[in-house]
Amino acid sequence: STGAVKMQPKAEELKFVTKNDGYVHIHPSSVNYQTRHFESPYLVYHEKIKTSRVFIRDCSMVSVYPLVLLGGGQVHTQLLRGDFVISLDDGWIRFVAASHQVAELVKELRCELDQLLQDKIRNPSMDLCMCPRGSRIIGMIVKLVTTQ
Repeated sequence: STGAVKMQPKAEELKFVTKNDGYVHIHPSSVNYQTRHFESPYLVYHEKIKTSRVFIRDCSMVSVYPLVLLGGGQVHTQLLRGDFVISLDDGWIRFVAASHQVAELVKELRCELDQLLQDKIRNPSMDLCMCPRGSRIIGMIVKLVTTQ
């Protein structure tokens, strides 16, 4: 039997989508330029430039939980066509959760982390690992991110 085998895209063909610029490409000077497959479809980047096309530099792949827990903007949950959806950035980035309970727990963990960081800003000498609330929140995030 014969058939087609899906090939990985060439480095210059790989592209990502941003909210404001549409398609962007990894800059040839980036260490990730030759990477043709990322485990997660999400990248964070430091610099975006436009020459012959829009490029990103200094980029790293980021998986779903770190993006939800540490990304900017508010986290929202909603029921959409029978799926429980976690959304970021006014709905531009969306993830389907395994259940309503998972969606709400992730949202609540994000709220707790945001509050913990605000407490740390107000009281810089606070040791987040020594206070019971901080150590529980950080421990849960570490477990979630390392076991996903």
